[in-house]
Amino acid sequence: MNLALPALVPALPALGAAATLAVGRRSPGLARPLAIVPVAVSAVLALVVAIQLGTGQVQDAATRLTPTGGPEISLAIHLDGYSSLISVLVGLVATCVQVYSTAYLKDDPRYPSYAALVSLFTAAMFLVVYSGDLIVLLVGWEVMGICSYFLIGHHWETEDARSASLKAFLVTKLGDVPFLFGIFLLGADAGSFRIEDVLRAAGDGRLGHPTLIALLLLAGVAGKSAQFPLHTWLPDAMAGPTPVSALIHAATMVAAGIYLVARLLPVFLLSGAALVVLAVMAAVTMIGSALCALAQDDLKRVLAYSTVGQLGYMAGALASGDREASVFHLVSHGAFKALLFLAAGVVIHAAHTNSISAMSGIPGLRKRVPDAYWTTAIALIALIGLPPFSGFFSKEAVLTAAEHAANGDALTNGVGPASAVPQAAGWIVLISAGLTALLTAAYAARLFLVAFHSPAGAAVPAGAKAPAPAGHESDAPYSPEPDEADPAVAEPPAMRWPLWVLAVPTMGFGIAGLRSDWLPALLDGGSLKPSAVTAVTGTGLAVVGVLLAYGAWRSATARTTEGLPAAAEPGRVPEQAGAPAAEVIVADPGRALLGPLFGPARHGFGVDRLYSALFVRPVEAAARLVRFLDREVVETYVRGSGAGVDLLGRIVRLAQTGNAQTYLSALLAGVVLLVVLVAV
Repeated sequence: MNLALPALVPALPALGAAATLAVGRRSPGLARPLAIVPVAVSAVLALVVAIQLGTGQVQDAATRLTPTGGPEISLAIHLDGYSSLISVLVGLVATCVQVYSTAYLKDDPRYPSYAALVSLFTAAMFLVVYSGDLIVLLVGWEVMGICSYFLIGHHWETEDARSASLKAFLVTKLGDVPFLFGIFLLGADAGSFRIEDVLRAAGDGRLGHPTLIALLLLAGVAGKSAQFPLHTWLPDAMAGPTPVSALIHAATMVAAGIYLVARLLPVFLLSGAALVVLAVMAAVTMIGSALCALAQDDLKRVLAYSTVGQLGYMAGALASGDREASVFHLVSHGAFKALLFLAAGVVIHAAHTNSISAMSGIPGLRKRVPDAYWTTAIALIALIGLPPFSGFFSKEAVLTAAEHAANGDALTNGVGPASAVPQAAGWIVLISAGLTALLTAAYAARLFLVAFHSPAGAAVPAGAKAPAPAGHESDAPYSPEPDEADPAVAEPPAMRWPLWVLAVPTMGFGIAGLRSDWLPALLDGGSLKPSAVTAVTGTGLAVVGVLLAYGAWRSATARTTEGLPAAAEPGRVPEQAGAPAAEVIVADPGRALLGPLFGPARHGFGVDRLYSALFVRPVEAAARLVRFLDREVVETYVRGSGAGVDLLGRIVRLAQTGNAQTYLSALLAGVVLLVVLVAV
């Protein structure tokens, strides 16, 4: 293979980002082609690289960047089935996002900088995927972090966007510090930062601190992939533009942590304790995020908590020793979650609000956005995990991996011994994943029914104008973004056709895991077929979740039909920020399903408040103390020393009269005084 091809994959979006920044503001007409073309060409090249590499092949190439006096840093490329598969996903989603953004942000004066950051973000993820050196991988890892800060804060004029971007940056950096030490320790133990050398050292048992290394790396993974306890930044990141949410949640930043653990799984298999920690982290994340999603009113926050939970599935598969199942679900989830976010953008464009309770009061919403309606239905079925869509096969692969690990026969597929995976990790993942399957089906059904099928959203009579929504629920967390679109204007094709492009892998990608010479041959060669027990159990739990949500919705609808608020004045555009004018009464099945847990789940079980009490407020108090000491104590001494010198100068200046007789008299007096002192 010509190595120029994989080298161009991350290089082209980076060059496109530089060109967009250089000429985008002066020549706005060039910003869109400079944003789309390099990313689209990189997507095609990623597919070409994957085809040329073929199945079961690995290719490494490296050149030394700099000597360090220890492990060298190399500009290395590592190509295998995992990098091929994920690079194709990144290219597809990034291209769809760039095309979609040309319409979604068509009137945004900061579009050139936005498009450049999206391109740079994409280049950084390609660098992470293709990198064969941990230090170079770290560069891409950190570039994604800073790009996410700017993209989430794109609407910096709003307080929500500013605080969300800062929170995302600080929380992920909190995980990146131990992650950096983990990389250094791993390189020191292996004698190299090259990933192939690290894996060889792990296979030979030459790593001296595998548990410490794995736990340090997991801290960074928890931050980037939004796993408990560093998951709190992701729901708030919904204040950024919706296409950015699709990119972050589907194919780049949050996927990077899972991909890293999959690449370094032989290292993690050396520590049973680290696998148990990963399993517990995944279990808490899965169940907690699914409960939170069931209580959210903001459409994008529902999807954000959904992403957190699905990443928990992937982490659970890794804790069970099966990286094939984890990456299978990563790619499957990347397709249907990108579809969900882009479809949500279309719905928000039409409804002029993020609130699903407000959407429930818009007559005929599903008929105004038929493309978004049907593609949302497809993606939600995949999210629930019902056959024959891709989510069913990838979710069942995770459950099958957990089942085997619980039975002491982990599907490590030759990456390490099956005995390296503790059975406890398998049981933890299996039980939590089963409960999460039920909860996922419930919140997905709730979202669809409340947003599109509320009795208040009946068809609009012919010639009537749809009223604007009244507002979101008063006690619900809300992450609005400025929306200047005219709800009466249909969504442009650039916002519709990417939905159907992503719907294709959402519906059909799952069958790639059924035959051993298809997707499994591209990865480790293990089986990705669901076992009969987990397939029946997982599907049964999903169906139960849907039926519970439907029953609760019907019951809530019957109770609240007469209590729905009057429609808003025709043509009124609702406010998207701040407290709503009144409480919205809506048939919400989440209240009935969660009962007393609804309030805590709506506010993330108080984790943010806990962190604020334990960390934020003490740090702010310490900052105020330091400020006081600096301004009132240190500066007082500085000002005092200056005042003392000034006073001394004034005193000395009094003796400078300019009278020579006075100077001579003082000199003689001094001489006499010295003589007397010497004589005595």
